[in-house]
Amino acid sequence: MTMPFYVSPEQVMQDKAEYARKGIARGKSSVTLQYDAGVLLMAENPSSLSKIGEIYDRIAFAGVGKFSEFDQLRKLGVRYADTRGYAYSRDDVRAKGLANAYSQAMGEVFTREMKPLEVEVIVAEVGDDTLAGHEHSAIYRVQFDGSISDHEGFCVIGGAAEELGSLLRAEYRDGLPLRDALLLGYRALQRAADREPNVTAENLEVCLLERHRVGRKFRRLDTDTLRGHLGT
Repeated sequence: MTMPFYVSPEQVMQDKAEYARKGIARGKSSVTLQYDAGVLLMAENPSSLSKIGEIYDRIAFAGVGKFSEFDQLRKLGVRYADTRGYAYSRDDVRAKGLANAYSQAMGEVFTREMKPLEVEVIVAEVGDDTLAGHEHSAIYRVQFDGSISDHEGFCVIGGAAEELGSLLRAEYRDGLPLRDALLLGYRALQRAADREPNVTAENLEVCLLERHRVGRKFRRLDTDTLRGHLGT
């Protein structure tokens, strides 16, 4: 009788994690920074497909890795937010709840499916001084295995996350004006690309969650506006 092939559960999980990390490392990094008037999300993105998107009034999403997979997660987040906002109140839609939903979905795939998701995502929420209990901004990172962490000030996802995290820890400070935050994020993405000259305003995707914006807080910066801020 032939003995069945056996692989320990620890080895299976290790192999899945290595597979997911390799897929994520092939993509471009994304940086999220808090500045004096909101939250800034930046990604090097030479394609026309968006890596950053609006989820709800005060909430934005950024993904790295396999586009088809994190775009499905973005759509899942929009449905989650719309359903919760309709069933309860728009003020009840929070980044923490959305990040937990992503954590459960991604962890379920990692545990039960043969192939894990090759993605990392950020869920960012800007504070609103007019809403009690919503005054502070929040940034959550959800990894391919469902691991979730909250971050103060900044967060990086992608293959160069550790290196760029070290750069931001050294140079980031609270209360940065928008232009300084943009320049810091730009320098970080240049380092992620080994300072290749093709990291320009034309292939950067930049979005803001603006604290004092009336109504929906999300706004994209066009190339001309971004070039003016960066001085390029």
